[in-house]
Amino acid sequence: MKNTSAKEIIGGISQFGNPNFRVTKKQILFSILSLCLSLLGLGGFWFKSRYNFDNQMSVKLQELSNVDYPANPAPLGKNFQRYSHRKLTIIKRDNTHFDFVLEPTDNKTAQIFIKNVDLELLVPKAPEWVKKDPGLEIIAFTDREWNRQQVSFPANSKNIEIVGGDGFEKQNIVEVALANNCLNAGFWEILLFTKEDGNKSLYYQSWFTFPMGHYKNIFEHINNISYWQHWWKLEHWQDPSGTIVKTNLLRNVIDEKEVATQFPLDERIIVSGEQSRKVRTTLATNITKWRDFYTTNNEIKFASFRSPGFYDQNKPWGNQYWRIGKFDKAILRNIKPIGVETNLQEIELVFTDIKTSEQNRLFISGINLKTLPQLPVEEYPKGLYMPMGIGIPPFYQSYDELTKNHPDVSPYFSFLLDSQQRWIDHHHLAVDGSVMHLDKDNPNLLHLYLLSYERNTLIAHFLINLK
Repeated sequence: MKNTSAKEIIGGISQFGNPNFRVTKKQILFSILSLCLSLLGLGGFWFKSRYNFDNQMSVKLQELSNVDYPANPAPLGKNFQRYSHRKLTIIKRDNTHFDFVLEPTDNKTAQIFIKNVDLELLVPKAPEWVKKDPGLEIIAFTDREWNRQQVSFPANSKNIEIVGGDGFEKQNIVEVALANNCLNAGFWEILLFTKEDGNKSLYYQSWFTFPMGHYKNIFEHINNISYWQHWWKLEHWQDPSGTIVKTNLLRNVIDEKEVATQFPLDERIIVSGEQSRKVRTTLATNITKWRDFYTTNNEIKFASFRSPGFYDQNKPWGNQYWRIGKFDKAILRNIKPIGVETNLQEIELVFTDIKTSEQNRLFISGINLKTLPQLPVEEYPKGLYMPMGIGIPPFYQSYDELTKNHPDVSPYFSFLLDSQQRWIDHHHLAVDGSVMHLDKDNPNLLHLYLLSYERNTLIAHFLINLK
């Protein structure tokens, strides 16, 4: 007897009212079983193909031209796209160390090796102390995967080798970067930089999916838990809003005080660093002062950052800035972080939701205020430039710095909580991090800035008197 298709089953069931139609219970059960087996077969094929891995794998690269990606905010160089059409080979060395080999497809293009990269430092790993609480663990993994982590290697690094080509790349590459994009697990990126007129310029960029079988195995190896406990959150955005956050599991408070703080709403928006390159990704007009972000009818939107890792102006991302619409006060605490011997500091900013009057609180914790750089305001990008989350690395960091400062042992955390201690989804709020530095002339004055969705713009500047 041949297998019966789903269409035939449905058609047959619809004829039960026909007196000339006869079907046995055995035939129905057999047909349903055949359908279930077919679906299981398709599921097994999908699983095997998605999580398949080998010690050496060819991985497809996606390269986008200026026409394909008109909103690209990167500092593009004169040689952008002149050394394209590459292939990628990923080679496993051990449980966490991998090589990434950019293969040329012509004689002028060099072969570039990114060697012996420890992916324990790029795949999400939760601090041990958050594993005591399921909510904290979920937030740690979710924010770690959904924040950008870009690590850079100087061209003369022991991790970089450049072979062949017409000589341009061997002579002119100053930096190679590998990025885990702030998207679904596995969406990664490679960038190559030269220098032009004293400034770093991007001349090559490509996107790829890191093999999910390797990703799964690394995750399980470094976290000692099953990947399947968190795979949906890592591979799809699952909003953990409403999760109760027990801050006492992250630090203990030694003392606290309210500190005099200014938020000059009529100050002009400050722009430098990557924000100066992302003008096209902020979809708004007549935004000149901080005050403009906090009106109940603001229509500010941002170009969405979507797979495999680029900005799309045709898919605008909104905001919920009314939730931090009125600044109330700032609190400075001395704290004892869990898992760290040194006493550190924490800043809490308290806001009132201008729609509901609820109090919401932003925590930035596990910092040593005395070691922050003293900078003029226009050089704010050189300050402590950090994402939201628990056990997270900076957005941008050298690989050498990363190896010396493992994210999963960092006492730093930052998140927004409502009046019931529930986690607020800062992505939908459209706040992705903060920047901090001490005043150039006054070490007792802290400058604190909030970064918008995807760091497209600053949305606030607080001046906090620490004395």
